Amino acid sequence: MTKTAVVLLNLGGPDSLDAVEPFLFNLFNDPAIIGAPKLIRTLLARFISSRRAPIAREIYGQIGGKSPLVEETWKQAQALETVLGPDHKVFVAMRYWHPFAAQAMAEVREWGADKVILLPLYPQFSTTTTRSSLREWHKLAQVAGWSVPTEAVCCYPNEPGLVSAVADLVRAGWHGAAKAGTPRVLFSAHGLPQKVVDKGDPYPRHVEQTARAVVGALGIPDLDWVVCYQSRVGPLKWIGPSTEEELERAGEDAVPVVIVPIAFVSEHSETLVELDIEYRHRADGLGIPAYVRVPALGHHPDFIAGLARLVHDPHSMRGRGCAAAGLRCPFMVEA
Repeated sequence: MTKTAVVLLNLGGPDSLDAVEPFLFNLFNDPAIIGAPKLIRTLLARFISSRRAPIAREIYGQIGGKSPLVEETWKQAQALETVLGPDHKVFVAMRYWHPFAAQAMAEVREWGADKVILLPLYPQFSTTTTRSSLREWHKLAQVAGWSVPTEAVCCYPNEPGLVSAVADLVRAGWHGAAKAGTPRVLFSAHGLPQKVVDKGDPYPRHVEQTARAVVGALGIPDLDWVVCYQSRVGPLKWIGPSTEEELERAGEDAVPVVIVPIAFVSEHSETLVELDIEYRHRADGLGIPAYVRVPALGHHPDFIAGLARLVHDPHSMRGRGCAAAGLRCPFMVEA
């Protein structure tokens, strides 16, 4: 029996209020986030993390003093392991806080895996998420002399299980909001600086693909929908339109909104605070007739089934998302 280790890759989150600042430092010290030389990047990371820590601690304080992301990811790991069967074991590796990739790698080696599948929990590829997590794993493997055959899933923006699961959740949200009028669906994804996209990052094209696939699966005639972006920080120009701008437009049009966290597969601060508290308050102030937030995918059975298919065939989606968007796949270019 071939023992296959599946490693779920995600960003991670602080597990206490004391962990907020070091978590932020790890985030901003990633060259995929700040592309300055190492010394300058480290100094900038210390400065930014110390400045942002008080605000971030207040945010995490509203959801129990820690991020739920790791716990949610372990639930996904357990659900996936159940579907895959006894010849597979699922591990979790976070990029910026515990459990780090080094810990996951040690656990995989101790288990005695014959094969490793790296499965990012970022359906849409970005250099700031997928590439960063994969590079970290491969760097550690090289240093450790890792020789176990390893394959990686690069992206899966229109994987059928993903699309089916999101559509199922959106459908329920749409019918709930429809009691107050004809809803507008806002597919809200985490934002990205425009300069990153200008360098060839396919992320916004992938987000559009996911949204369009979900709209097609919904089968709601003349659905009113738009893709928008949240969580922008700093003075740089970010991709848009912003979720705040779309809320303002919905207020002007007096239509209910259904907010869909289209690029988040787990609940965390951006959904539980930004969407559930801050944007809901903004919607109330704008007089929006109804504000319905669709849950993140979590361990929806269709989503888990889709992840299982990716494990069995890691190359099944490779290059397809970029080809459909008229882009070169950055994962295949580097391979």
